[in-house]
This record gives sequence, structure tokens and C-alpha cells, in this order.
Amino acid sequence: MGDTGPTGPVMDRDEVDRALARLGAEHEAIETSLLALQDHAGRRLLEGAELTGVTAERWSAAEASITLLWTYFDAYTGALRTAREIRSRRRWSSREDLVELTELLRGESVTVAGSAAATANAPTLHGGPGRLSERYSLVTLVERMNQLYATSLDMVVAADAVWSALPARIDLLAAELGRTRKLAHSVGVRPGEHPAGDDLERITRTLTRLREQVVCDPLAFWTPAQGSSAPGGGRPDTTVYDREARALEEVRREIDAVLAVRQDAEQRIVRLRDVLSRADRTLAEARTARGEVLAKIAATEVPVVGGPPIVLQEQLAAAAEYRRHAQWHRLSPLLESLEEKAEDELLRARESLTAVTAPLAVRAELRGRLDAYKAKMARLGHAEDPELAEKYEKARRMLWSAPCDLRVAEQAVLRYQHAAAELLGTARRVPGQGGPVDRTGPGA
Repeated sequence: MGDTGPTGPVMDRDEVDRALARLGAEHEAIETSLLALQDHAGRRLLEGAELTGVTAERWSAAEASITLLWTYFDAYTGALRTAREIRSRRRWSSREDLVELTELLRGESVTVAGSAAATANAPTLHGGPGRLSERYSLVTLVERMNQLYATSLDMVVAADAVWSALPARIDLLAAELGRTRKLAHSVGVRPGEHPAGDDLERITRTLTRLREQVVCDPLAFWTPAQGSSAPGGGRPDTTVYDREARALEEVRREIDAVLAVRQDAEQRIVRLRDVLSRADRTLAEARTARGEVLAKIAATEVPVVGGPPIVLQEQLAAAAEYRRHAQWHRLSPLLESLEEKAEDELLRARESLTAVTAPLAVRAELRGRLDAYKAKMARLGHAEDPELAEKYEKARRMLWSAPCDLRVAEQAVLRYQHAAAELLGTARRVPGQGGPVDRTGPGA
């Protein structure tokens, strides 16, 4: 187009109609977005909440931006209505009408007036302090409204996302906390008496404080998505909530363990009494056996047998007392410790009995070996051999007399074995004669 004006070439009728159609569609879209923002649940909550911290600061700016948005939209609506009225004057617009429309649609023809209070907190187009009035073109005004809408919606969506996610989850966790605390009290897990009771009190205080902070300052618990430009891009920060949820789960597991103790405490105490009783009987048997060994076996070191575990008996009595008074939180660790110590005590008693009776076992083995060789020689027709009978009788007197010297008796048995081997004319080596010890018995 050859004609020009202050804003450039004058638009023809087709260009004007296309521009009005585009601006009308933008007007409708902007109006729909503003109404949706006005009715947004997050915005209504922000208006009625007592905000603090970063949320209070950002909502103050967002409120000013939303007010300014409606001011811009009203100015935009007025300019579009004026342009439509000019275009509707006549079917074929005159040059004066086209010049006026070109200035209105392309030039900075829109004046936006506002009070200092309305624009003080809203960011301006040029980043400086707000002025009482500014002039915009319709295109610039649309860009400006898009910017203000995006920042306002981002703030509203973020706050609404935190409020939708965290308070409800905190309330559910608090309800679980209440049930756990009631269960803990029923088994004696209370603050000042058990670490789990102290943990429950700390979790209660933390959740109460967390909920108050989330309600008053939701944006303090919002993590924006990196590189995201979409309004509300990000997620609620649940770090504190997750930590307390894990702590409550650990407490619940500990209480479950205490509950398990309550259910089978009696059986476990009965088993402990039985184990300790067996240990006592084994030690008593070992003490009796030690006296027998000292009387029957000579020149032998016999270990001293310890007394019964008095400390364990006292702890077992304390466990029974805890059970009687339903102090399950104290009974649980005591039973675990006692069960381990009782098994160790029974093992110690058995080892003592084995160590004490070892000389008697050696004597029994020598007796069995001597009789087995004698039976073998009788079977082979050598029972009446005088030398063999003499060696047998000597070994037998040593093994069946008290006290018995095991070292001397063993040598006598070895001499009998050697004599029997020579009598049989075998080449078998006997124990103590430089060869391997024959432990296979006379029937080998």
C-alpha cells in the first residue's frame, strides 16, 4: 500500500478485518483465561489465607499483577470496541477511517491508567517502578498481559499444588501417629521411659509445626522444575514429611517387636527357666563327676567346676517381674539378652562336664580295648597262655583298682597288645612301639 501514516503503511479494509478477527479471538482467549484464574481454587485460598514468608511476598505481587491484568484487559476491550465501531460506520471504510484504524490497531494508542496502589507491586513492562499511566500498542498490551498472567498463574498453581498434596498427607500421617501412640502406651512405650516414646513426641511436634508452615507459606515447600517455563512446573518438597514418615515406620516396627514379646513372653520365660535348669543340672553332674574322678583316677589334672549363674537367675526373676507389671518395652531387650546368655551357659556347663569326665572316658576306653583283645585271643585258642594271662591280669588290676594311674595302665594295655601280636606271629605294629596306633579293635 502506497499511503503511509505515523505508524507506517495505512492498512486496507482486508487487513483491518483480519486484524480485528485476530484481536477478537485473542480477546476471547484472554477473557477465558482471566475468568479461569479468577475462579481458581488456589487463588481463592490465597485470598483467604494468613500468609507468611515467601508466599506472602509473592502473593502481594501476584495480587497487584492480577489487578493490573484486569486493568489492561479493560483497556484492551475498550480499544477493540472502538476499532469495531469505526469499522462498522460504513461498509466501505473511508481513508480517514482506515488511517484511524491503522493508528488504533498498530500504534501506541491504548492508555492504561491506574493508581499507585494497584501497580506498586506489579512488575512493569520496562522493569522500572510503576507509573500512573502508560501507553501501549494492542500487540504489546497482549504480550504484557500474557507475561503477567503466566507469572500470576505460576504462583497460584504452585501454592495450590502444595496445599493439595502436603496437608492431606500430613493429616493422614498424624492419624497414623495417633494410633501408634495409643498402641505404644498400651505396651508401656511412653516418653521419658522408652526411646520410641521420645521419638513419637518429636514426630508429633515436627508434624504440627510442618502443617502450620505449609498452610501459611506453601511456596517454601515448592521445588520448581529445572528448565520448565510452563506455569506450575515443579513439585511439592516433601523432604521433611518423608523423613518423619520413615521415623514413624521405625517406631512402629519397634512397637510391633514389643507386641510380639507380649504375646509369647510367658513361653519364652518358661524356655529360659528350662535352659538354665538344664545348665544347673549339668554343672551339678559335673561337680559329682569331678569328685568321682578325683577318687578313682590318680595323677590327673581335673578342672574345677564353676557354680550356677546367679546373675542370670536374678535377671530371669526381673523378666518375670516385668511381665507381671506389663513393662513390655523393658522385657523385650532383657529376654533377647537372656536367651543368648542362657544358651552360652548351657554350652559352658556341657563343656565342663566333658572336661571333667574325660579321664573316666579314657579309662573306659582302655578297659574296652583290653577286654576286646582278651576275647580275640580266647577265640583263637590262646586264652591259657601264661605270659599273656599274666600281662592281662596286671593291666586289669590297674584299670579296675582305685585310684587308677591312667598313664601306667595304658602302658600295661599296650604291653598286652604287643604280647598278643607276637603270639599270633603277625607283623602288626602296636601302639607305643614306633608305629601307628591300632584303634580298630581286635576284630580288624
